[in-house]
Amino acid sequence: MSVPSASASIEISAPPEAVYDLVADVTGMSGWNVECERVRWVGRIREPRPGARFRGSNRNGRRRWSTVCTITAAEPGRTFAYHVRAGGVVDVAIWRFDITATRGGCLVEQKTWDTRGRFVRAAGRLATGVADRAGHNAANMRRTLENLKAVAERP
Repeated sequence: MSVPSASASIEISAPPEAVYDLVADVTGMSGWNVECERVRWVGRIREPRPGARFRGSNRNGRRRWSTVCTITAAEPGRTFAYHVRAGGVVDVAIWRFDITATRGGCLVEQKTWDTRGRFVRAAGRLATGVADRAGHNAANMRRTLENLKAVAERP
């Protein structure tokens, strides 16, 4: 895959499987993800496996929007990824979490690839209020991973 448009990583003092369980629990994502307000499953598959779909409701200040995501990778303790589409049909992004075991827990790398065309980028700027999506995502990813770390390391 090409170079991500934004990425961040963090060391977490928790087993890779426990961190994966948090990341793959999409309905609990709003508890640690900065922009995400709510997630619900779409369709019959209601577990983190390739092909399962979920709707994410997001917020940036007063602006709100939702997307439909399709899980593309779900390898417990290792990788969780999903493809994001606006309205369920227009390409927006690919998001991926890679988890690598370390001596004290794991390294979590979050990456995103902006897959929008020029028109969708302009529409996205109006819908979300974000002109520099790569910079905005990079900052939010750092905050999101800090939140994930806090939840994963909670006694």
